Amino acid sequence: MIRVLIADDQAMVRTGFGMIIGAQPDMEVVGEANDGVEAVALARKLKPDVALLDIRMPKMDGLEALRLLSGPGVTEPVKVVVVTTFDLDEYVHQALRNGAAGFLLKDSGPALLVEAVRAAVSGDALISPSITVRLLEHLSPPAPTNDDGGLSPRELDVVRLAAKGLTNAEIAAQLFISIGTVKTHVGSVMTKLNARNRVEIAAWAWERKLLG
Repeated sequence: MIRVLIADDQAMVRTGFGMIIGAQPDMEVVGEANDGVEAVALARKLKPDVALLDIRMPKMDGLEALRLLSGPGVTEPVKVVVVTTFDLDEYVHQALRNGAAGFLLKDSGPALLVEAVRAAVSGDALISPSITVRLLEHLSPPAPTNDDGGLSPRELDVVRLAAKGLTNAEIAAQLFISIGTVKTHVGSVMTKLNARNRVEIAAWAWERKLLG
């Protein structure tokens, strides 16, 4: 079973997410928190497979909770999917830098929520294409010219498609290569860029305006 922790200061949101997660045959809600402090404490105690965090919460916001659970230097990071209204774009950009394993709008719908949890568990990350465009392209600072991160032309092809939110299977189909080869390329890219997940790969690509 995929064990999920839900953290949101709105009881109705927690209930709704809990019903969606609980309806999946391979998922279960192991805890709920209504503020960031409780979210961090429960995550460290329960060690969920995935934590769903809102950004705006009392006592400690979701960004600080995210940093404590999966930020740089955390020895046993928790996979966190940020689920928010994205009313402050700079918060989301900071979340990406603090190791978020996915971004969803609260009104994305049940299917995307479930898909985001599964993606996080598999080491992937779900980012809505609209969020990728709106946030990453808009907020990314200028990057050094001619910075390819030491990636090969094929690895750059994979990065461009991954940054658009394509799955490994979709990338394989687009580039006419096997899924195994895509996984190899993604692994190599993560090593070269020192990226922990596809969210950070997407940020790197957008900062360098690789998607046009």
